[in-house]
Order: sequence, then structure tokens, then C-alpha cells
Amino acid sequence: NVSHNPILTRPLVPQPRHPNRVNKPKPTTQNAVSGPHVRSQAYGTTAQDAKPAGLGITYTHFVLMQIIGVVFFAIFTAVSGVMADQLGRRRLLLWISALIAVFGLAFPIFLTMRTELMFTGAMTQSFLIIGFTLMGLTFGPMGAILPELFPTNVRYTGSAIAYNVSSILGAALAPFIAVALWADADGSTHTVGWYLAGSAALTFIALWITRETKDVNYDQASADDIALSEAMEAEGLQV
Repeated sequence: NVSHNPILTRPLVPQPRHPNRVNKPKPTTQNAVSGPHVRSQAYGTTAQDAKPAGLGITYTHFVLMQIIGVVFFAIFTAVSGVMADQLGRRRLLLWISALIAVFGLAFPIFLTMRTELMFTGAMTQSFLIIGFTLMGLTFGPMGAILPELFPTNVRYTGSAIAYNVSSILGAALAPFIAVALWADADGSTHTVGWYLAGSAALTFIALWITRETKDVNYDQASADDIALSEAMEAEGLQV
């Protein structure tokens, strides 16, 4: 409920236009992670003798495997919120982005057909668990860091636009891009992994150049905004 969220409901005061208070939206790797997971269902359930080839896992079994992965996603979404409060949102997301890049480069290790179907299924399940865990680890800090990057009077709008635009450009397009890469590579998953690793690298860079928000005193920040606005108004400057 927005009305009970102290980060989004600080007093609405005029905000001076100065560079120390305004931050640009930052991309989030979770949007790129979700795309390969959607694509993994197409890859996992496609027959082994198809063009491009898949793993040949039945649709029902693969959905059950995804459900197991989603359980880890839910658990680590909650865990990552606590971790972000302890370690810092930026620091945690930097580490997770690096791990997602490594995970992307490891796609062929997990998503390769083995002679033993049970081993193939076990590796695929491990892929889904690790992937959903990493995706969950991005969700907890993201809910805090996005609104904290914006000043009070544009906090809700800024975080909403940043999240939804990145969801459209990242999550909505990722399945189409991933399937195209898979087909172009004749059933190999390495190019899809490169795509995820590249997205993680962009997120890492964006996080590196932003600031940590864990210890910001938003009560004091709002008071500073008011004082600065009043001072600028007294000098006849536009606020």
C-alpha cells in the first residue's frame, strides 16, 4: 500500500533543480534474466531431433521444474531485502550482477543434452533454481534503490517509469531476442548466455556510477529540500 510506504510519502515540497538531488533511472538485470527463463521453456520442451534442437523434456515436467525454481525466487526475494539493508543496495546488486554474468556464460554447461535423460533433467533443474535465485536476489534491493534514487516530488513517478520502461525494453523483448539467438545458433545456448552476460555487464556499469542509498536520512533530506527551496525563493530564483 503506497499510503504506508514512508519512502514514497515524504512531504511534497518544491525541489530545486540541481545535480546532487536528481538521478537518472538505472537498468535492472532482472528484466534480462526473466527473458532467458521464458526461452528456456521453449528450448526445454522442443524435441531433440527438431531444428533448432531442444532437450525433449515434456511440457508438464518442465512446468513443474519451473514451479520448483519459482519457490527459490520467492524465498530469495525476501532474503535479499534483508541482505540489502545490511550490506547496502548498490553493493549487493553489484555482486549479483557479476554472478548473473557468470551464470550467462555458463549456459552451455547446464543446457546441453546428455546421454542420460535424468542427468539432463537434473542439470536443467539446477539451471532453473540458480537462475530464479539470482532473479529473486535482484528484486529485494530493487524495490528500495529505485525510489531512493529520486527526490521527493518525483520519487513515485521516477521509480515507476524507470521500472516499467526497463521491463518493456528488457523483459518484454528478451524472449524474442533469446529465441532468435537460439535459432540462429542452430540450437546452441551460448549466444543466449552472452546476451544475458552483456545485460548484466551494462547493469554493473550503471550501478557502479550511481550512489549507495542505504544510509540516506530521508527526513533530513526533505528538510534540506525545504530549506534550499525557501532560500532560492527568497533570492527570486525559479524552483
